[in-house]
Amino acid sequence: MNTPPSPPGAQRTDGSAVRIGALVPLTRPGWAEAGQHLLAGLELGVREVNDVGGIGGRPLELVVRDAAADPEKAAAAVDELARLGVAALAGEYHSVVARAAAARADALGLPFLCSSAVLDALTDRPTDRVARLAPAQSHGWRLYADFLLGAGHRRIAVATQPSVYWASGTGILRDHLAPHGATVVELDANALTPTALCDALVDSGATALLLLVGHPGPAVPIVKAVRRDQRLAEVLIGAPAGQPEFASWAALLGDDGAAIPFLRYLPERLGPLGARVETALRERLAEAPSFVAFEGYDTIAVLADVLRSEGADRARIAASWPHVAVEGTRGKIRFSRTPGISVWQWTRPPVQVVDRDPAQPDRFRVLHTG
Repeated sequence: MNTPPSPPGAQRTDGSAVRIGALVPLTRPGWAEAGQHLLAGLELGVREVNDVGGIGGRPLELVVRDAAADPEKAAAAVDELARLGVAALAGEYHSVVARAAAARADALGLPFLCSSAVLDALTDRPTDRVARLAPAQSHGWRLYADFLLGAGHRRIAVATQPSVYWASGTGILRDHLAPHGATVVELDANALTPTALCDALVDSGATALLLLVGHPGPAVPIVKAVRRDQRLAEVLIGAPAGQPEFASWAALLGDDGAAIPFLRYLPERLGPLGARVETALRERLAEAPSFVAFEGYDTIAVLADVLRSEGADRARIAASWPHVAVEGTRGKIRFSRTPGISVWQWTRPPVQVVDRDPAQPDRFRVLHTG
């Protein structure tokens, strides 16, 4: 198997170390920018653990593999990491990739703390080995639907591409909106050019267009086309999956990328720990950290706490999820069972609907919380 080596900054292999395997998207077609933020949070967490003595005097080591948005590559990496003796698996951003990793980790008896993927059905069957920090898609996207209803939208179009993740999101929106008399119209972003999509959007009578598509393409060309179509001047563009969170969005779209609401998993105000970590992440990334970077840091905070109390035994780590009580950058982290969710879930991560301020696109406005 041709697995890339750990990137610069990852800890070196040491026989005395306690190892954590990490999956992150670092190359295309993965969203490498999100992967860099996730990795920055993971690495900062590991560095701080080692600065205070590691795990019972043993250094904590992060063994990083690039999943590159490829489920098969991720599953193969899980096999390799298990052979290398990692105590647990961490990370991943792309939901479909995290699902493949979770299935393989569960089969191998390897505990997996998923940092950032939100797909409800992270595993096909209930498992005690997998826990998740990010909110389930059904929770966040229902909150987003409530935001749309509160803003008066009853006819909503979604530009979508074939994907389990996008299909799941569309279903969540439709099911939540329908009892309120709202409808969802699907527009195939693969079959329609941006210009043709604008024509279809006009014909649909929708007052909002949600981008359930990849970034930068086709999201960026669609935004540019809609912004330049005078017929659509009053149509809200939204991106519940969070594409506008990252600096590349603003760099590619400028003012056109503002006023596009998206989901963000941060509190309105960070506490002392969150503020300190934000400063350290900003230095590490040379830009403002996204919520994904905080998810990475919190992943290590949880795993370090578990490793200190349970050691590196995989079965004991997996059995510890319901007993976790760790102060993270975004609040107290506890896991519980949630109806419809097959893994241990942090049920109270903060969720916001925010957008970039048209008057100052590098500043975010909080529009709705839950």
